[in-house]
This record gives sequence, structure tokens and C-alpha cells, in this order.
Amino acid sequence: MENRSIKNIIFDVGNVLVRWSPVEIVRLTFGDNVTPEPLAHRLFGSKTWMDLNKGLLTEQETKLQFQELHGLSELETDRLFYYIKQSQILLFDSVSLLKRAKSAGYKVYALTDNVNEIVAHLQSSYDFWQHFDGEIISSKVGLLKPQPEIYHALLSKYDLVATESVFLDDMLHNVQGAKSVGLLAIQFKDVAQCEKAFKTLGIVL
Repeated sequence: MENRSIKNIIFDVGNVLVRWSPVEIVRLTFGDNVTPEPLAHRLFGSKTWMDLNKGLLTEQETKLQFQELHGLSELETDRLFYYIKQSQILLFDSVSLLKRAKSAGYKVYALTDNVNEIVAHLQSSYDFWQHFDGEIISSKVGLLKPQPEIYHALLSKYDLVATESVFLDDMLHNVQGAKSVGLLAIQFKDVAQCEKAFKTLGIVL
């Protein structure tokens, strides 16, 4: 049965709308010269990367820190950021899900840990961003999921009621963070799984 008490669907971007795979990015950047998993963890789990996502560093400043603190060459950092952007391909059917949610009368929002330069790349490469009714980007607000404040920032900015809103994210800790502030939340695997979860909540697209 349709549940019209739910009015808003909030989308994470990485691994909900576009592919995000640090291990794949490292493999593309360094080839067979490295073991990709530990290097991906070191680079993308670093304070440098977190600071970029909080808007405290520019892409260029991040490249310099990766060179100075992590021993990458200038060429390697250029390759790394090329593949960071170019590997973010659209996930199957996800943009259709976003558009169908909008067509069905739901308000749709983005809530993403992301980087100013990457967001600009996604906006220029794909058409999905224009469908959002609003957005909170970590690099604009200096917060990261699952900090409660980043969810509150979205609810406050757009005057949303948490219990009328469903958040989609691939990471369990971000889903739990959303639930801790009263949002409904689904751990996103793929569109088919998400639509089944929608039906249990009474969301009809």
C-alpha cells in the first residue's frame, strides 16, 4: 500500500548513482607495480583525503600533500586524479530510479561526502545533478557522514521532516548515522534491491 507520509528521497552519490572504487582507481593509476588494497586504504583513508572532502584543501593542494607525505610523483598524482574522476561511471538504472522518484512526486536530494572538483566534473559529465531539489556536499559544509550534523544540515536547509524522508547510502555506518537522527534509511546495493525496500516502506514509483 502506498505510503504518502514519505515525501523525500535522499541519495548518496558514490556507489548509489556513480561507481566509486578506490581499489580500482589505484589499480588504474599504478598498474601491477603495487598491491592496490593497502595503498588505496592509505591514500583514501588519509587525513589529506578527509581534509579534501571537508573542503579544507583544494585538489592541487591535495596533490602536493600526496607527493610530500605519501611519496607519489607529480605524474602519479595527475594520473590518480584523472582516474578518480574518469572511473566514476553511472551505475546501471540508478539515474532512472532518481528520475522516476521525481516523476512520482517525491522531492529528491543529494547528501554526499564529496570534493568540489569532483562534483564539478560529475555535473559537467552527466545530467542527473539537475534533478535534485537540493544538496548537501561535505566539502561545502566541512562535515562528513556519519556525523549527525551533516544530516541535520540537509533537514534544516530544506525544512524537511526526518520521518518523512528516506536516505540511500551504500555504507552501513552512514545508514546507521541517518537512522540515529530519525531518518528512514536503506543500505543501497543496486536498484532492484532498493525498489524492493521501497515497496516495504510503501514508496511507489
